[in-house]
Amino acid sequence: MTQPVLSLSGVTKVFGETQVLRGIDLDIHHGEVVAVIGASGSGKSTLLRCINLLEQLDDGQIWLSGDDITDPSVNADSVRARIGVVFQQFNLFPHLSVLSNITLASRHVFKVSRDEATTRALELLDRVGLADKAQEYPDRLSGGQQQRLALVRAIANEPEVLLLDEITSALDPELVGEVLDLVTDLKIDGTTIVMATHEMAFARDVADQIVFLDQGLVAEKGPPAQVFGAPREARTREFLQRFRGGR
Repeated sequence: MTQPVLSLSGVTKVFGETQVLRGIDLDIHHGEVVAVIGASGSGKSTLLRCINLLEQLDDGQIWLSGDDITDPSVNADSVRARIGVVFQQFNLFPHLSVLSNITLASRHVFKVSRDEATTRALELLDRVGLADKAQEYPDRLSGGQQQRLALVRAIANEPEVLLLDEITSALDPELVGEVLDLVTDLKIDGTTIVMATHEMAFARDVADQIVFLDQGLVAEKGPPAQVFGAPREARTREFLQRFRGGR
């Protein structure tokens, strides 16, 4: 097996008296899609924020392509430049056009020329059906279009890993599919993805690995067929039964 793109060992995070993450161990390899599932408050978003160094670990280590990114001497901004992130609420720059939202980091962080950054951005916009929106501002787009734009911005500089934090939770139901279709396309392209999600059917059909978090612990992990089809843990069965019961 090749070296993991992302490796977590004993990742622990405490807020006040609450231990939100309690020793998370996880390896994610190139091109793998890992779906992190669990009830609200189980630690999914905190886990992604720790990976992107938006939260400081209280214990444990994280390696990105073999580099210990939790070493105190590491420049967090340099690490974040290697990781793409999409949040629930888009986090687009409202005062910048669609095109400028995508090219900003390319030009100012990665020092790509304006022409090269623009060409790359227009290619990606065309691919996701937003080429005609390049000069619009984010508030002129639908929620689904804004989230597709956020995804394009996150992958424009070819990150080593893409973190997706409940990216469909703020969307109207009819817009969810178009965003998940784009995630499927990214998987086909070989993008390494860690996604916190409540979209169980999508996780079952698209992910390579399911990680079920329960009260800050990895209660169960494995391929979708095993976790969804024959979960080993009673807590996993109880959690999944709620979704099956709703269908």
